[in-house]
Amino acid sequence: MSAAEQIQGWGLLVLSWAVFLGSHAIPARPPVRAWLVAKMGRKVYLTLYASVSVVLLAWVIVAAGQAPYVEVWPYADWQAWVPNIAMPVACVLAACGIGAPNPSLAGRGEFDAEHPGIVGLTRHPVLVALGLWAVAHMVPNGDLAHVLMFGGFAALAGLGVAAFEGRDRRRYTADQWTELTRHTSVVPCLARVSGRWRPEIGKFPIWRVLAGLAVWQGLLWLHPMVIGVSPLPVW
Repeated sequence: MSAAEQIQGWGLLVLSWAVFLGSHAIPARPPVRAWLVAKMGRKVYLTLYASVSVVLLAWVIVAAGQAPYVEVWPYADWQAWVPNIAMPVACVLAACGIGAPNPSLAGRGEFDAEHPGIVGLTRHPVLVALGLWAVAHMVPNGDLAHVLMFGGFAALAGLGVAAFEGRDRRRYTADQWTELTRHTSVVPCLARVSGRWRPEIGKFPIWRVLAGLAVWQGLLWLHPMVIGVSPLPVW
């Protein structure tokens, strides 16, 4: 790869990251978000936002694959097991977490602090799923471009959790926040381990679990065609 091609490869990765971050940072500003929702309607806005996010995410992934290869750590066959074990968990967590009532929505009367559902496992299931996806995929992709990409997504998930926690805590008094979150935790499974939350199997949205597993299977099927390599471990 010539010097010009290397510069172009890194430049494309940086550009894709900049556009991806901008597409999330700008609508996150309350005045901008309120204006967009007022113009498009909440459902159209959320659908468009999700669609653009998926397209830009695909662009970042493609750009990382086209960047110059610089090895950070060598590949070993066992590393492929990490994302294969983590991905069904991440997909189910995301499927159960999307749209799930949480303390941020308590002002609208949608969150039941006594029966938090998936939020009892972690208050930020979608961001935790994103972080799990990123960290798990970084293990078998030890070249610099993918380490930067997946590491960036993992950092983005962590910063998102911190930002949402800070914002939500400012909305309530300390006593109100303690009451709202008494059966939840930020760290996954911490409320379960400490005995503050117990899954209510009868009330669990099994269709969301099945949807998450279906997405996982779809990703396995599409991976060779979209990414160009099978994600399955070598037996």
